[in-house]
Amino acid sequence: MRQRTLIGVVTIAALIALWFLATTVLELVSPGRFPSPPDTIAALWHVMLGGYGGGTLIEHVYFSLRLVALGFIVAIVTGVPLGLLMGWSRRAEALINPIFLIIRPIPPLAWIPLAILWLGLGDGAKILVIWFAAFVPSVINSYAGVRNIDRPTLEAAAMLGMPRFRFVTEVLLPGASPMIFTGLRLSLQASWTTLVAAELVGAFYGLGRVLNVAQQDLYPGMILVGMIAVAILGWGTTRLLGLVETRALAWNQAALAAKG
Repeated sequence: MRQRTLIGVVTIAALIALWFLATTVLELVSPGRFPSPPDTIAALWHVMLGGYGGGTLIEHVYFSLRLVALGFIVAIVTGVPLGLLMGWSRRAEALINPIFLIIRPIPPLAWIPLAILWLGLGDGAKILVIWFAAFVPSVINSYAGVRNIDRPTLEAAAMLGMPRFRFVTEVLLPGASPMIFTGLRLSLQASWTTLVAAELVGAFYGLGRVLNVAQQDLYPGMILVGMIAVAILGWGTTRLLGLVETRALAWNQAALAAKG
């Protein structure tokens, strides 16, 4: 892990040095097309201290984090149980899967007009778009997780007459949990990739708002600040989810170590 971290730090430092060399020293790229590090730092101080696009960087980050968290949580609460149900029950799969297959190919951004029509320009419309982006991966991976459970385990639980609640909590969820967490990681990434587009519609705060205003103002430094902020937040929340996964699946890691 230390070696990988060191390699990552060196790679990022090399990219920053190359960026500085190309934009500031050699001036191979004009500032109007891609900002230099000093321009980006100046834009960062601008949004942090004076504010930009209606708020400071902290306010924009808080708003975006709240939207992603709400959309992601609603997707977990709805998508994971639905995927587990479809994987467990053939009847539920036959009933729900045709509808899911119809809406699954629709891009999340295609829901923006309907979201505005249903919920207006408030936070609800943005959460709905983020929810749909995160909903599909959570359903698919939860369904796959149930289908990957060993058949003898399910048959043994049925033979022992295990009550339904115990079956779900002691067999279904533990067996499907590795794939569920894979779906959650994909859902979280989908939430962040959809956030900016969702915030482009009638948002007064948020990183998408910063990017939209900076694009209108022809402010490349601020555009890059918004992009970097989204990247850091996406990385940080993914790392946090990874820590939760490590603690929740400690039993699985122990089982794999024992087999090895």
